[in-house]
Amino acid sequence: MITQITDGVKVSVVTEYQADYSSPRQSHYVFTYRITIENCSAYTVQLLRRHWFIYDSNNSQKEVEGEGVVGQQPVLEPGETHQYVSGCNLKTGIGKMNGTYLMERVVDGKQFKVVIPEFVLILPYLLN
Repeated sequence: MITQITDGVKVSVVTEYQADYSSPRQSHYVFTYRITIENCSAYTVQLLRRHWFIYDSNNSQKEVEGEGVVGQQPVLEPGETHQYVSGCNLKTGIGKMNGTYLMERVVDGKQFKVVIPEFVLILPYLLN
């Protein structure tokens, strides 16, 4: 698990290779990632937007930006967590992702970016 805290918001990531949905012979590798966002601050916050950078080991890079996460803009009271699962497709068996969430403090509307720590997407047998 990879974890980082920014302005009292903790983001943790766990990844998994999805062999049943992948086709290595066709250069198609599917990975899922489970994100846990925990509000460790004293303020209620809302996740407004996401901004991802996805890197494949063939030197390709994708940028994904949009509202919320998996169709939601969760509001987190102090101490609350929000968890979701999403995925990405790569053309190689090795890649990485990182990015930011745009969050807003509900009490005063102050917006701030929370770092999504860089994490690796890699075929399990390449780790041996």
